[in-house]
Amino acid sequence: MDSDEALFDALVAGDMRAFDRLYDRFSRPLFAFIRGQLRDPSEAEDVLHEAFMAVLRARGQRHEIRSFRAWLYKVAHHLCMNRARKLDRGERAVAVASAVDAAERATLEPERAFEAAQLGARLKEAVMKLPAPLAEIYRLRTAGLSYDEVAVTLDVPLGTVKSRMHDMVQRLRKELER
Repeated sequence: MDSDEALFDALVAGDMRAFDRLYDRFSRPLFAFIRGQLRDPSEAEDVLHEAFMAVLRARGQRHEIRSFRAWLYKVAHHLCMNRARKLDRGERAVAVASAVDAAERATLEPERAFEAAQLGARLKEAVMKLPAPLAEIYRLRTAGLSYDEVAVTLDVPLGTVKSRMHDMVQRLRKELER
């Protein structure tokens, strides 16, 4: 399997199949990340397409992109922030990964499925109470980004990411214990 960076290099060299592979690899998780920041699915889809248009435009800036995934999530994050401001929303939705995926719930015993659904709902409520910087850390980590990639995405030092992560975990733990 080609690395993200190797595919991006192939795209820079003019291989549009590499773009298709990058799109196939990232469109679903990136859409889930974007959808977590924007309430409207059609707005999220627009931002997803804008993010991939940015990939095409960035071919001339390859030397500035060290981690393609971190760069792509950073682009999407900024596009979401701009879109939210443009739409003049008073509040932004917070993406919350359910404690147990719906498909997994279907295979669980009914009692465990009910407990998992309750935990998922409580987690969603707890995440919505987090300050924006901590909620961003949550969204990016649940999207699968490493601490280093989160730091690049948010333009903050790695230590800040670790500190916010620790604070976020402590706050969620306290909230869920109630």
